[in-house]
Amino acid sequence: MIATAERSYRSGLHPLHGVLLAGTLPLFLGAALSDYAYSSTYYIQWTHFASWLIVGGLVFNGLALLCALIGLFRADGRRRLSLVYFVLLLATWILGFINALVHTRDAWGVMPTGFVLSIIVTVLACVATWLGFSRLSAGGKA
Repeated sequence: MIATAERSYRSGLHPLHGVLLAGTLPLFLGAALSDYAYSSTYYIQWTHFASWLIVGGLVFNGLALLCALIGLFRADGRRRLSLVYFVLLLATWILGFINALVHTRDAWGVMPTGFVLSIIVTVLACVATWLGFSRLSAGGKA
């Protein structure tokens, strides 16, 4: 009698990908809240907080984007879902980068463009996080 071991392949997000994806949303959300605080109080320090939070969000989002690109080549039956997820992360990164450039302006020059971009990037990051955790981790069956 010969015993054979079947390999089981894990579907879903890699744990590192999940950590990077989960770290993106609070950073972009913090930037949007910092922009709101600046528009309410006019303390310049809030724009500095927002700038640093955007940079952190871009780093996490860029690494999650790299993981999504690798996952795009590994996708079996959920290729279209993985492509939508990748494009969503890419759009989040591009708009986040534009938002970082807007936040390099001086003081009130950031408003209202920076605040609007921060809200858009936060919503995109929220949708990408939801799609990444609910659809991809379930193997595309939901």
